Amino acid sequence: MRVLVTGSTGNLGRKAVTALREADVDVVETAADVPHGPDALRADLSSFDPTWASAFRGVDAVLHLAADRRPEAPWDSLQRLNLDLSMNVLRAAEEAHVRRFAFASSNWVLGGYRFTDERLTATTTPRPVNPYGVSKLVIERVGLATAARTGMSFLALRIGYCQPGDNLPGPDMLYGRWGQEMWLSNQDWAQAVRKACTSPFEGSAVLHLMSDNTGMRWDLTDSTRVIGYRPESRHTPRLTLTGRLRDVAAQLRDGLVQPMTPEPRFGGGW
Repeated sequence: MRVLVTGSTGNLGRKAVTALREADVDVVETAADVPHGPDALRADLSSFDPTWASAFRGVDAVLHLAADRRPEAPWDSLQRLNLDLSMNVLRAAEEAHVRRFAFASSNWVLGGYRFTDERLTATTTPRPVNPYGVSKLVIERVGLATAARTGMSFLALRIGYCQPGDNLPGPDMLYGRWGQEMWLSNQDWAQAVRKACTSPFEGSAVLHLMSDNTGMRWDLTDSTRVIGYRPESRHTPRLTLTGRLRDVAAQLRDGLVQPMTPEPRFGGGW
């Protein structure tokens, strides 16, 4: 099997390439800064070019991880690196008749549910709280539409909190209890990558990828049913006094000025 991985030099990309190669998958690494080599493609994917698009021929699956990964990223960067780039990669995959496209979406698509008790499923109404989350939601919808039109299988992977390096969970993680509850271990990310790219599957699905953490509200039923993902890691969130105070402050902030709400508290004409 041959899988093309975009964003292969990033945190998730390096771990994904290792996981696939350990499973004897032939990997084509793609990034703007990837070293030159017979199985590597250095290209600016934000500008479509038939030259780099030709590397998609003969690929069985695309794992699309390339993006501006900053939750606070500005719109000018998100338009180029998350929207234009992703649609170029989808176009290249479609023109090369790639059978499967796995897209790195994000937990930020449902970020507005942080201080609720709702169980979060694939059909939960999206509630992004920043432009980054919106950019991921847009590509989810474009990918699902592309799959319906072309017959290419499409997986939107709403990835949890996977830190660089050893990725050890604890109270130093951002976003308080919410961040720890959606921690995704390196081991579970590696499993998810292999199964998203190689498990028998046809069609389209939105899947959540988190470890089996205490208090975790992200429903993994579809992830297990569709690709066989079963997390093996588990973390119980721990908060310091400072962390608890920050959680309270964040909840008060969101209660007073809800980000990106469709019904602004201070007048819809603003």
